[in-house]
Amino acid sequence: MTTFSKEFLDEINTTLIAQKKKIEHELGSFATKESEDDYKSKFPDYGNKDDENAEEVATYETNLRLEETLEKELRDINSSLKKMEEGTYGVCKYCKEPIPENRLRARPTSGSCVACKKTLTQEA
Repeated sequence: MTTFSKEFLDEINTTLIAQKKKIEHELGSFATKESEDDYKSKFPDYGNKDDENAEEVATYETNLRLEETLEKELRDINSSLKKMEEGTYGVCKYCKEPIPENRLRARPTSGSCVACKKTLTQEA
């Protein structure tokens, strides 16, 4: 169980929900929702000319990369929201210590404290 104040958790919850809505809106502009955090990019149709076909392929490839990035962010947000419901939000998955509030404000989906993250990425 985390020891964060209700005000802090409400603030983070509001931030996460706003980010989730923004990402879902952005994904919805070029992809179809398959499940809660899985989307499928639509292949654009600009016409049948060679330059239009090339633009379709380029746009589709860009959308696939963007879809992958946004889906990962959405999974992280959904995971954080679930942890909030379970009362396990803000606990480092490696050392099991509380993650400092300033880190969670900067990156609300963080699952690790700075010390563990540095150790894992060998930034220490």
